[in-house]
Amino acid sequence: MNALRNKVQLIGNLGQDPEVTVLDGGGKMARFSLATNEIYKNAQGEKVTDTQWHQVVAWGKIADIVESYLNKGKEVAVEGKLIHRHYDTEEGQRKYVTEVRCSELLLLGK
Repeated sequence: MNALRNKVQLIGNLGQDPEVTVLDGGGKMARFSLATNEIYKNAQGEKVTDTQWHQVVAWGKIADIVESYLNKGKEVAVEGKLIHRHYDTEEGQRKYVTEVRCSELLLLGK
């Protein structure tokens, strides 16, 4: 049951090309935004699409795969865990960020 405590599974499309950073030690980090869509009918019977955007971070070998195979619009399945962090801007404002730290990646679609 411990594996279920902080687990996220998403299927969606990349909103933009991934940003890949090569770290000092030679490792890689990749960031990308992922859109998931939920389609439902409202009270008037009209079809509504609700899009949620998720920020995903991948490290190491998964970042290599992201760099090689992913681009804007690509459909993927992501599994990972939620990470909450904060930082202070130069103006002294505290900013909060929620990301999915990717541990598994599956390429979907064509």
